[in-house]
Amino acid sequence: MPPDEATGAATAVVPHDGAERGETELSAPAGRTPVPVRARQIDADVTRTVERRLALHLARRVAEAASVDAVFGADVAERVARFTLVGGRRVRPRFLWWGLRACGLPDDEQIDAALSLAVALELLQTCALVHDDVMDQAPTRRSRPALHVDYATQYAASAHPDRGRFGESAAILAGDLALAWADDEVAALRLPAPRAGAIRRTWSRMRMEMVAGQYLDVQGELTRTRSLGQALGVACLKTARYTVERPLQLGALLGGADEPTLRALCSAGRGAGLAFQLRDDLDDVFPGAARRGKPAGGDLRAGKPTYLVALAHARAEAAGDHDALRVLERCPGRPGFDASTLDEVRHVLERTGARRSVEEKIRNLTARSLRELDAAPLDPPARARLRDLVRQAAGSSAGAGDGGAAA
Repeated sequence: MPPDEATGAATAVVPHDGAERGETELSAPAGRTPVPVRARQIDADVTRTVERRLALHLARRVAEAASVDAVFGADVAERVARFTLVGGRRVRPRFLWWGLRACGLPDDEQIDAALSLAVALELLQTCALVHDDVMDQAPTRRSRPALHVDYATQYAASAHPDRGRFGESAAILAGDLALAWADDEVAALRLPAPRAGAIRRTWSRMRMEMVAGQYLDVQGELTRTRSLGQALGVACLKTARYTVERPLQLGALLGGADEPTLRALCSAGRGAGLAFQLRDDLDDVFPGAARRGKPAGGDLRAGKPTYLVALAHARAEAAGDHDALRVLERCPGRPGFDASTLDEVRHVLERTGARRSVEEKIRNLTARSLRELDAAPLDPPARARLRDLVRQAAGSSAGAGDGGAAA
């Protein structure tokens, strides 16, 4: 069972938009401050709470879009809403929430802000995934047609020769709309000026890091870079920061964390996020990728400069393994990449020891993140939840979030 769906909290229904305010606090062990009902309800099921908030928010946004233009509302706004609501495990909001809870008991203002930021994070993820699928020409996402494919299918009866181009253009606009809605949520936060300023600066930095990571990813495909340092840099910018580190930081800033606590959470989040991406790289190549609703070998087919491939290349060079080098130069990113090609690359990744080394790196990153969480002055129950999330992210990206752009 996912950590945010654990039993033991006294709630079955999570009222929305603050309807539960003013209720009495639940009991707590001797010597500890009772957790207010509203926070405890969210503790019991962060995912469900965020999804209910998302549904309410997106219903309003879709109605607004339809009032601008009915076709725009149906074709674009409704698709953004469906994509955001269906699929995904809300890993970023969970790190956000437990980052906040790790710093103490939140008041209503902090809870409202956390839920708004959770909505913003999920919309940012929608933008990233939709754009990533266009850039990668990915046919599917979450076991469904990718958005650009869905658009092209909708208008397949058109005689226009550029239906595929239309699908890509429409998907880019859908991603832009998701990003605009995300930014609207952050701009509307009602918090004291110093705290709001720190959160907005972190949000701005996170968006830029995400775009930088995506650019370096596609630039690496073009240049066929094999630099280990650059591969780790791309993984950190593209995934580690905006999947774990920045959500944790946003939650901690919202909770008023001091500088040492912020540094500890950011460092723990960076390592966990990098482990998350490295696990995703492995899942793309070896069994398990199909569970994400994407074909196996998608990153290899696109020629992405992953750390896994860069490490195999470095090891093959060091060993003078020319057969392995020929496979690594010839196969990734080549036209006609098929199941037999994937098997060739898998064999090289095993033979060079790259797969084993990446697994070991994931274990080391996870252990370091857990040590940093243990050393920080965090609320003990929240620390336990964060430890669970870190292990889950490092153990299987399919069980903790999305693959692809962030993932």
